[in-house]
Amino acid sequence: MSENLIIEANASKEEKYATLLPQIEAVIDGEPDLIANMANVASMIQETFQFWWTGFYRVIDNILVLGPFQGPMACTRIKFGKGVCGTAWKESNTIVVPNVDEFPGHIACSSASKSEIVVPIKVNNEVVGVLDIDSEKLNTFDDTDRKWLEKVAVLLSAVYNS
Repeated sequence: MSENLIIEANASKEEKYATLLPQIEAVIDGEPDLIANMANVASMIQETFQFWWTGFYRVIDNILVLGPFQGPMACTRIKFGKGVCGTAWKESNTIVVPNVDEFPGHIACSSASKSEIVVPIKVNNEVVGVLDIDSEKLNTFDDTDRKWLEKVAVLLSAVYNS
């Protein structure tokens, strides 16, 4: 496992993701512990992009429970269909929210959060967790983030299967 993240500071968003993904794959390869992998992945994404909040929620007893994250304190439990995370879980699809104040039922864990992306992690087509990223800026996330973060979710889904 590499202990240093190597990302070109002046690279485009696409280039950063393209460089980050194989490094994430190398870090989680051979590590069967889901929590350890989630912790490292949250750290790697956060270090690369300096988002406001980057972390995971896991489905435990039919509720999303806070997992490893980077950033300020967060909501501990989120119900099915509630907020962006619960909605992404319910719809089993990635949700990109340009302005969280315009998302019906948004759960404001932090008033500093302005935009958000939530990517479901699926095993056998069932959502087992979500990758949640918040930004303190409006319109931070786009199709580039969606595409690459869905690839990260696929890598993590393999850990659930091991």
